Amino acid sequence: MESKVGPMAEPIVTSSPDILSGTPVFAGTRVPVQALIDYLEGGETIDDFLAGFPTVKREQVVAFLEEATARMISKASWRCFSTSASIGALRATSKDTT
Repeated sequence: MESKVGPMAEPIVTSSPDILSGTPVFAGTRVPVQALIDYLEGGETIDDFLAGFPTVKREQVVAFLEEATARMISKASWRCFSTSASIGALRATSKDTT
């Protein structure tokens, strides 16, 4: 599994059974992506994370966060669209039965 930004970009995250039993890690490192999430959830900064994991580059962290944000916004937008379409279909169906 790889996550990339841009059509020819280097992978941000990789997953291989040979590295930490397939845990998603920052590409080129053995640092789990979950470590970044744990740092941020714990109130630590990106600088704190980078100090603790010097093999991860700032660009990788920023690219990961941008990709995660884009995916969440896309997913939320799709749900909103999907829900609106379902409600519209239900309204159309209920009008047909009256």
